[in-house]
Amino acid sequence: MRRVLAVLLTATLVLAGCGTSSQPGSSSSTSSSSQETQQAGAGSNQEGQQAGSSEQQTSEPSGPIQIGLTQIVEHPALDATRQGIIDGLAEAGYVDGQNIKIEFQSAQGEPTVAQQIAEKFVADRKDLIIAIATRSAQAVVQATKNNPIPVVFSAVTDPVSAGLVSDLQKPGGHVTGTSDLVPVKVQMELFDRLGIQVKNLGVIYNAGEANSVALVEDIRDAADELGFTIVEAMVANAAEVQQAAQSLVGRVDGLYLITDNTLAQGVAAVIDIALGRKIPAISSVESYVEQGALATLGLNYYLHGKLTAQTVVEVLEGKNPGDVPVRYNEDLALMINTKTAEALGLDIPATVLAEAQKVGE
Repeated sequence: MRRVLAVLLTATLVLAGCGTSSQPGSSSSTSSSSQETQQAGAGSNQEGQQAGSSEQQTSEPSGPIQIGLTQIVEHPALDATRQGIIDGLAEAGYVDGQNIKIEFQSAQGEPTVAQQIAEKFVADRKDLIIAIATRSAQAVVQATKNNPIPVVFSAVTDPVSAGLVSDLQKPGGHVTGTSDLVPVKVQMELFDRLGIQVKNLGVIYNAGEANSVALVEDIRDAADELGFTIVEAMVANAAEVQQAAQSLVGRVDGLYLITDNTLAQGVAAVIDIALGRKIPAISSVESYVEQGALATLGLNYYLHGKLTAQTVVEVLEGKNPGDVPVRYNEDLALMINTKTAEALGLDIPATVLAEAQKVGE
């Protein structure tokens, strides 16, 4: 339909002739000039011009693809995901402000706000909606049930248990995306690889996040195999995170910081408490290590965003989301904060240091 409009506009300008002036981008100026030119010609040309004007009026206006982009809260991992999506789209030829228009909204950690954002995107008739993190994705899927706008989620650990898709290989419907699931066992094994003896392992999470509940179930299973005792501290909001960390002091000899969005909002306080009490904290994401956690074997969320962009491009180019399998990151990177290791009095094995990306130096 946009090609038809372009041809008609070109034809109209040719008929207007070189001596006619018009303002760029002004459809009313182009139409007026064309009418004056046609009036100077034969009546049959006037009829043709009128028919062309009528066809122009019924054509769809050209313009950028409208994309809604929402995330549950702003913190380094999710922000990196968002930037990766935007950059990945640009690299594929979809540039914000040119052929696409991205409207970004953060729910600031509030599920009710996430739902309002999702409903607004539907009311605004977005061409596609991108949702970062489980709760934002759940809100968007709920809002699009009766209006199946294509949805692509990102940074969702378990999209099946979250109710986003029924099958990872064949999602069905109008939803697909990328998962940030990393095998928790290989991350928990880092304690042993780093020469740290841990028996009681603390985990802070929001039981209201389906993402976190699924992770903790995996952690319990891995703990049975590795000989850990899991000490859980549940929080309902970011204000409770610091208190939860303090409640674990004296009860654990290690912390496992998972991809919980509520924890992420207060993770700096958790890391400070852990360092002050010389409790080693293994992270599930690189951004926590950059903030002072000891180490991670995890994914780069910026690259995760770029992986999501690949899925978005497939949908923009005509694929049905339900036919696009959910993508997973396959490349994991070891990252160690050497300053934290020094503060904890740890002597990291040279073989481990040799393969790690080092931060904090």
